[in-house]
Amino acid sequence: MKLAICNETFGGWEWERTLECVARLGYQGLEVAPFTLAERAGDIDAQRRRDLRRAARLAGVEIVGLHWLLVKPPGLYITTPDDEVRNRTADYFVDLVRLCADLDGRIMVVGSPKQRNLLPGITRERALGYAQEVFERALPEAERCGVTFAIEPLSPRETDFLRTAADGIELIERIRHPRFKLHLDVKAMSGSETQPIPDVIRASAKHLVHFHANDTNLLGPGMGAVDHRPIVAALKEVGYPGYVSVEVFDYKPGAEYIARESLSYLRRIAG
Repeated sequence: MKLAICNETFGGWEWERTLECVARLGYQGLEVAPFTLAERAGDIDAQRRRDLRRAARLAGVEIVGLHWLLVKPPGLYITTPDDEVRNRTADYFVDLVRLCADLDGRIMVVGSPKQRNLLPGITRERALGYAQEVFERALPEAERCGVTFAIEPLSPRETDFLRTAADGIELIERIRHPRFKLHLDVKAMSGSETQPIPDVIRASAKHLVHFHANDTNLLGPGMGAVDHRPIVAALKEVGYPGYVSVEVFDYKPGAEYIARESLSYLRRIAG
């Protein structure tokens, strides 16, 4: 099982310090939130991209890809009826695809609940159509760059659109593109799925390309009530080949403590 961690866990740490810590603890990959690097993907020039990529390679850490894609800049929306905003959002996804590829990344996790919630008067069906249009505009560049979009179902606490794995798969099957797949998150599934998480994994296996390990208490795996042993067992059972990436939302225990304890727990239960 390949293990990664999300870089925003490390707060304001310098890139090289984060990579050193991740490598020293034993993670194989780092997942990157673009807003931690710049306001906009286009603000990161070619030399800076080469420097970031080179530092990761020297540290022996793979850049898995990007997530938290639309935190910045403002004004982007996936399911809006406003043609201009959808076009601008699709164009920004293209910018992110290029950034991802320039960093050696291959996965882009599409969460962005605040940029996909249903707007007044917009039905779920219309929202699916708008989302399909946005992603279909960006997918040719994703295919060219070898980058895969991974749509992330989120809980009702976070969004009213695409809340279960089945919802995500519905959009995947509408788009029908090999570079548009599914991402699953333990915290989100704990708040949205009616079936046990291992059963959701088994039912979604053919679409699954990325996975977040965390807990409902917003900390890392093994730091709360969720037993990840049957979850990891299900991932192994279905032959999941991708990364299990630690994503937390409560940083108070400290970055290195969270990273170390999460990794230790995942290694222990993976056998």
